Amino acid sequence: MPHGLTRRTLGRASAAALAGATIFRHARAAEPLRLRVSLDTAPTHGRNVSVADYLKKLEAASQGRIKTELFSSGSLFADLNVGKALIEGQVEMACPGHWTQTGVVPDCDMFQLPLFYGQDISVSHRAADGKAGAHIAQQLEHKLRSHVLGKWIDLGYQNWYFTAKEPKSFADMKGAKIRSPGGAGNSWRIRQVGGIPNTTAWPNVPLALSQGTFDGFISTDESCASAQLWEAGVKHSYADHQFIGEYIPLVSMAFWNKLPADLQKLMTDLWEQNIGTYRANMMKLQIEARKTMQSKGVTFCDPTPDQITANRKMLTAAEDQLIKDAKLSPEIVKLVREDVGASA
Repeated sequence: MPHGLTRRTLGRASAAALAGATIFRHARAAEPLRLRVSLDTAPTHGRNVSVADYLKKLEAASQGRIKTELFSSGSLFADLNVGKALIEGQVEMACPGHWTQTGVVPDCDMFQLPLFYGQDISVSHRAADGKAGAHIAQQLEHKLRSHVLGKWIDLGYQNWYFTAKEPKSFADMKGAKIRSPGGAGNSWRIRQVGGIPNTTAWPNVPLALSQGTFDGFISTDESCASAQLWEAGVKHSYADHQFIGEYIPLVSMAFWNKLPADLQKLMTDLWEQNIGTYRANMMKLQIEARKTMQSKGVTFCDPTPDQITANRKMLTAAEDQLIKDAKLSPEIVKLVREDVGASA
């Protein structure tokens, strides 16, 4: 009898333990997956607004299975070093500018090729959404152990901005210290106009400008307006549309692999459903940002079509040096030309 009681007791204890373990597993499974997103631009910046909208939609559509947190203004990481954070699992998602990742994947500098200079945004989309973009995405996924979520968010046309100088042509930039957002291609272009490159992370730009660390910089109207850089001394812009900046949505593979198939599909589908709107909104924001800057006293010089053609011709003459400096692969140059075709 004692042995029987012991067996029954043990049996009940085992069943209780199994039930408890099952309940614990269910409780654990019900815990939301934490998705931290790092951006280094201000909360009012178009990229932040777009990503915030996506995260809000994702939380709602996942019915609480994914809990999102958006960190702005470089409070976690600057874009220049967010790649390492993705690898080390310090953040689950980021959307860095392609120019900040050229140290990891040099082909990210493809938009610096002169054929993009002064061109309509549709030309850049042909490459970003085409074979060239897919080639870069494959490299980033391997190097950063991350998943490229989908099409890239447009930042917009990159131009020149200055505090004291009021350039009407490339010649007016000779000898100026000019901040580059990163990448060998931007430094190459600065040298081509006779300037002196200076690479500074975006969150540090306002202070550096006010302290006279550099005379000008490469950026976009929206980035300048969202950071209110007229307060740091910006007075003039040479709006030549050097290239289109693109933000690449990256999700840490460590996080991606935790997701069941339905949540992976949800994240992918939501991005695809909204990227067209985000791109259109960014273009509108750039237009509004220029108006805002003009209202704050910033002047703009728009080169004529003939000037754009002459500038592109000058840059094209030095293209071989760009390819060498930026370490662009023959493959990416070939794919860009195939994607862009006769439009450039």
